[in-house]
Amino acid sequence: MGSSAASGRPPQQAPHSETQDKGTKKGFVPPMTPRPLLIQGSSGSGVLRPVSEIPFKFRSVFSEFPFFNYVQSKALDDVLYTNKNFVACAPTGSGKTVLFELAIIRLLMETPEPWRDVKAVYMAPIKALCSQCFESWKKKFGPLGLTCKELTGDTEIDDFFEIQDSHIILTTPEKWDSMTRKWKDNCLLQLVRLFLIDEVHVVKDATRGATLEVVVSRMKAVHTFRTSQYPEASLSMRVVAVSATIPNVSDIADWLSNENGPATYLDMDESYRPVKLRKVVLGFPCGSNQTEFKFDLSLNYKMANIIQTYSEQKPALVFCSTRKGTQQSAAVLAKDARFIMSIEHKQRLMKYANSILDSKLRDLVALGVGYHHAGVDLSDRKLIEEAFTLGDLPVLFTTRTLSMGVNLPAHLVVIKSTMQYVAGSCQEYSEADLLQMIGRAGRPQFDTSATAVIMTKIQTREKYLKLMNGIEVIESSLHSHLVEHLNAEIVLQTISDVKMALDWIRSTFLYIRALKNPTHYGFSADLDRCGIEAKLQELCLKNLNSLSSVGLISMDEDITIKPTEAGRLMARYCIAFDTMKQFSKVSGTENLSDLIELLSKSREFSDIQLRVNEKRSLNALNRDKNRVTIRYPIDGKIKTSEMKVNCLIQAQLSSIPVQDFGLTQDTAKIFRIGMRISRCLSEFLSQRVKAGFSAVLNSLILAKCFRAKLWENSPFVSKQLEKIGQTLSTAMVHAGLTTFSKIEQTNARELELILNRHPPFGNQIRESVIHLPKYEVTVEQLPRYSSATAEVVLKVSLKNQSQLLTRRAAQDHHYVSVVIGDADNNVVFLQKLTDVLLLKGGSWSKKIDVPKAMKGDGISVHLISSEYVGLDIEQKFTVYYSPARRFGTENPHNTTQGTRRPQSVLKPLSTNQAATLEENGTSVGEEGSRSFDLGNKRHCNHFCKNKAFCAHDCCKVGVTVTRKRSANQETSFTSYLKDPRSRCDTFAPTPVKRLKMKMAEESVSLSMQKFAYKPKEMLPPPSWFLGVDDHRYECWESGLSTGSKPGQYNQHGLLKELHSSARTGCSLQKYFIPPDTDCQL
Repeated sequence: MGSSAASGRPPQQAPHSETQDKGTKKGFVPPMTPRPLLIQGSSGSGVLRPVSEIPFKFRSVFSEFPFFNYVQSKALDDVLYTNKNFVACAPTGSGKTVLFELAIIRLLMETPEPWRDVKAVYMAPIKALCSQCFESWKKKFGPLGLTCKELTGDTEIDDFFEIQDSHIILTTPEKWDSMTRKWKDNCLLQLVRLFLIDEVHVVKDATRGATLEVVVSRMKAVHTFRTSQYPEASLSMRVVAVSATIPNVSDIADWLSNENGPATYLDMDESYRPVKLRKVVLGFPCGSNQTEFKFDLSLNYKMANIIQTYSEQKPALVFCSTRKGTQQSAAVLAKDARFIMSIEHKQRLMKYANSILDSKLRDLVALGVGYHHAGVDLSDRKLIEEAFTLGDLPVLFTTRTLSMGVNLPAHLVVIKSTMQYVAGSCQEYSEADLLQMIGRAGRPQFDTSATAVIMTKIQTREKYLKLMNGIEVIESSLHSHLVEHLNAEIVLQTISDVKMALDWIRSTFLYIRALKNPTHYGFSADLDRCGIEAKLQELCLKNLNSLSSVGLISMDEDITIKPTEAGRLMARYCIAFDTMKQFSKVSGTENLSDLIELLSKSREFSDIQLRVNEKRSLNALNRDKNRVTIRYPIDGKIKTSEMKVNCLIQAQLSSIPVQDFGLTQDTAKIFRIGMRISRCLSEFLSQRVKAGFSAVLNSLILAKCFRAKLWENSPFVSKQLEKIGQTLSTAMVHAGLTTFSKIEQTNARELELILNRHPPFGNQIRESVIHLPKYEVTVEQLPRYSSATAEVVLKVSLKNQSQLLTRRAAQDHHYVSVVIGDADNNVVFLQKLTDVLLLKGGSWSKKIDVPKAMKGDGISVHLISSEYVGLDIEQKFTVYYSPARRFGTENPHNTTQGTRRPQSVLKPLSTNQAATLEENGTSVGEEGSRSFDLGNKRHCNHFCKNKAFCAHDCCKVGVTVTRKRSANQETSFTSYLKDPRSRCDTFAPTPVKRLKMKMAEESVSLSMQKFAYKPKEMLPPPSWFLGVDDHRYECWESGLSTGSKPGQYNQHGLLKELHSSARTGCSLQKYFIPPDTDCQL
């Protein structure tokens, strides 16, 4: 745009530029340009201002031309010599970008060096414009010491650090909306001194206009807040906006007003256009039975004649409604027309063609025809743009997105059909779109005139003739997107009641236009200001009720409005209201497949279209016996855009290559948006009071999968490492390196052989893996038991803390989520742990109460990384509650569960433990199902591993709780005597203590002879020896042996006798021969 200023230099002033620096020997020679033009406006010719008016240190910014053009000259005084807000309305191609550069220079002129706190924000509706200005301003303002930062796309919300040291920030309305949604928490945004708005007429756009409007109104609120907080600082924020020709530029000026009144504006009509434009509207017959698609196809065969008639053998740009339409039209023209080209021209085209990847495009370029749309490979697009800009490509077919982006002016612009496909239906182009496309006609560097041809139906020809002569009024679109932006302002605390909501509305473009054209917004035409304000307040209240119904805000009886945690998440992640409504319907039992299907239906993906030529590729990804397909196949054929989104998400996570470039681009967009939607979903479910464990766990996994672009169990873990892409990762998978531990254990030279790379590549890969965090999770149950809850201690530790202290491969903000769920699908525990926290202490632990679940005692412990696949830990753990035993019936209602063996490590019962339980007639399930009544007892304080089989009496019967006895009650000693008797009736008298108590109780005398030892008769054993303390002893020939010879003894019999004697307390001496005894061995 800036280069167009050169065309405004009159011929008579060119010599002046060569002698303006008389004190130097070397005169200034302007760059070679086509003959200059004197722009004639409706008010006559005007004086062109020289660049020498600018202070010397800033002249390098305008080194491409010595004079400003007519539009720039008219605006120079207001932009460069005042601080007023300013709006310029001028035709496309009149060099409006130069006005932004003048405004930046004004800011630098009034700010003393060093310009440390200078902040200027440039906002354009699409990324391509931001990229253009970024590349240009980096070269122009870099030598002055200013740094530029391009801030676009769905990147992280913590980009404040990126703009901290930047002076000029280039962004889109959507990105700046997300940045400013927490401006009160960050003083950087309050340092913005200059706000530049490009293409401000986009405020009327049905989808993006509301965001632009809200952001501008919010920046006005930032300015008001700053001036009220620091009145003595006199830190004002200036707004400079430019737009294409619109009739109600005064409304834009009223909207961009400040405390000093409306903004100054400059309104230049089409007569001031640097290149005169001829507009032609052609009507073609369209039968009542003919569809839009067939009519569009019929226009392809009219194209050769139109280009021949109006192009004057100069470059022609043809706008088509669809990507497929550009390719079809280009193919038809290449067949119908032959361009007269020199041999050198043909050689240049062949050189371009040989570098193009797309075979169809390659053949067309060789014939002088090309096509350009978002589905074309990036390198091919760059080549096509270069060939067309240099004039080597005679005709280029493209979609309307090019008119908003890359500046590719042509002598002839043709708009093939005035209908476009939006969300599967046909709609007419808006006038703003038509003007933008027509604006590409005319190349100020080469032409004095240009032609724009509109091809439409004969029935609508008159309409477009009038449209070209009269201009459409710019209206607001905020009223149809009010609910999301109201929530954002409530979270910002700009709005806390309905009255404040109306005050906020008054700062918007919607308010200004509603007063002037109330019928456009559904209000009665005869309403006065108060009536319209009442209607706007009613509209606000309706949207507030919608937010409240989903739990995004809370309203009390006084209509005081407060944001909820869900509302904060919606504002933070810029989520659509319809998407949040979908989130609120989550039941809690959803698995991973269900959540992907839910995300695919998000409002944010509504502009992803399902094209006819994509269905075959998508169906092959979904179901195909001969290739790898997606993890969760979709029922039936791919018929809707939601099914397309679902399929592409799964294909990316499964690392299935997608050959179609259009689908690849859509996948990149889906993941850019899906990253924040999935993260919002996980946080939304995590903060819900009764969220199901399954849904929470899978939402955390899905958010991580979106970030890593891999399934949670994918073998392609190496793809997450630096310098490893799909090809190298596939090679590692084929070599069996499917986990980080396997990669770490592999020799560096072996890795290089697998990947076909030179040293030290293998060392770098191993180092990356070694310095990834490695976690360990342990769970222990505390020996304090109750029937309702159990206490467990959860411990998370870093196994490689020492390596991470030297270097970390993961980001500083990397964290893990620890989530525990029970058998009833309840979330028992959920917490985020950052690596920084774990590094400080090496480990983290927490005591957790686990309520008893109805469906079982098992709990699931999961550790989920926020970014990496392959670091997660999953453990199953059985919680033990008190077993069931009954002691008397004194208080049958006072029941608690008895003790049970705690499990200290995350392992199931061993085989021996299970066998022991079975021998005692108790299964694991049966033991947990018992219940008993302790009455006036309590559990003892012994820490036995298994109280069911220990020898402690109190472990089985409990300890009597001392109580105050009444006057008629028995003595404590009498009650003590009664207690053992009742216990003896309940249990088998196995321990010795209990046996003695039983004996003392009974009056009958017992003979101890029945406990005496009785030897058993044994078979004749072979002789053997027994060594004790290096001395040999031989068994005596006695009644113990049935052998006939001394020294013979049965080994098995001796062992049994020794064991029996030991139990009865008898001496073992009689079984052995003294060492000095002479005996035959």
